Amino acid sequence: MQQALRNRLIYGTMMMAALLALLYLDYAVEAHTQGWVTIPAASLSPQPREFGLAGVGLLLLLIFLLPLATREVGSLFAAEQIRPYRFLAGLGSGSLAIHAFLTQFPWFQHIAASTLAFIIVLIMILAAIRRASARQTEQAITHMAGTVLAMLYLGGLAWFLIAIRVKHSPDQIHGFQGSTQAVVMILLVVKSTDIGAYFGGRYLGRHKLIPWLSPGKTWEGLFFGLITAGLVGVGCSLVWPHALSTLTLPKALLFGIVIGGVGQAGDLLESLMKRDAQVKDSGNIIPGFGGLLDVIDSPLLAAPAAYLLFSLL
Repeated sequence: MQQALRNRLIYGTMMMAALLALLYLDYAVEAHTQGWVTIPAASLSPQPREFGLAGVGLLLLLIFLLPLATREVGSLFAAEQIRPYRFLAGLGSGSLAIHAFLTQFPWFQHIAASTLAFIIVLIMILAAIRRASARQTEQAITHMAGTVLAMLYLGGLAWFLIAIRVKHSPDQIHGFQGSTQAVVMILLVVKSTDIGAYFGGRYLGRHKLIPWLSPGKTWEGLFFGLITAGLVGVGCSLVWPHALSTLTLPKALLFGIVIGGVGQAGDLLESLMKRDAQVKDSGNIIPGFGGLLDVIDSPLLAAPAAYLLFSLL
């Protein structure tokens, strides 16, 4: 128990330091490339606007992590005899991340939808060709479906995270503008939910949330986790009022609670897959944490909801 806690503290600190370094790189690149991205004048913005190159650090991080996570997803799927082609799934995930990065350029926005559909169909066709090249027809459908599902589970969710970072609203006054702070806010909210739920459940937990799926989670822990997430959301809006100007304090509170809840649902989703695969962790790449999926599942699952809330709020 003490060794596991020590590993969590050591490797958790190392991962946090690496993440902060990449996010600082992300922020610095944007600051030093002002003018590289030009948004033409529109009805909501009568003057052209210039921005820096956004999301470089986040893209590098995901390009590194997604292939590793693809291997873990493939191992979980294998429990149900679904064996995605991991190279193709990783290639597709990386392509989706790059696609999201390119959406910040006006010249790409005109072909973004067709390019996204092309990537998905291309990976499915390549999976079919890969199966046919072995002169085998058995399980061709499960290989194709597993490859596309693994790509969408990782790359599709990562798409939203990068899209949040590079988003430029047509309304420069009231619309949401992507920033490094917005990504950090999502990460802080999701992880603070885990911390609040852990301590709330440990000291006050009485009623099990879903005992057959995740015996350690309690309703009391969930409640304190969501309260913690809401307070962290409010704190982020106070610390970064310029970057998160569209979030008033009530909206920041709501954002934190909703995203914290979605992050917990992401944990339960991975627990469901691990139960099906009959494994405790998705892998053993990170001592004290288990697999990479055990670390990134919540932020990835929360990203689509965060993208929607940022657009609405």
